[in-house]
Amino acid sequence: MPKPLLTVWYNTRCPVCNAGINHQKRRLAEAVKAGCVEFRDINFEPEALSAFGVSLEDVRRRLHATDTSGRLLAGAEVAIAVWRITPGGGWLASLFGNPIALPLTRFAYDRFADVLYAWNRRNGHW
Repeated sequence: MPKPLLTVWYNTRCPVCNAGINHQKRRLAEAVKAGCVEFRDINFEPEALSAFGVSLEDVRRRLHATDTSGRLLAGAEVAIAVWRITPGGGWLASLFGNPIALPLTRFAYDRFADVLYAWNRRNGHW
């Protein structure tokens, strides 16, 4: 089987993250079946991204992904990459991933991720 275009690492113990990824999986069902995109739970493979210097806590804080060239993506870049391959999602990638909007997209994603991470820790999700 060919290497997926995108392998997304996420945290199933975060209810918000898990719901978001499950939604994307449904939207990308054909791509998942074809092996073009893969969603993997970091809790089952906590050392999976250690070669990149990425820890379990890093993935609990922000989405991470690798592409076919072996490049690591994190945070907003992962969301943009997923939107690019999602049917009907290209406009989101164009809107939030363009050079003018990208700094604001990163800032907003990172602040939301920080709040979500703190909420998950406070609620004992890990």
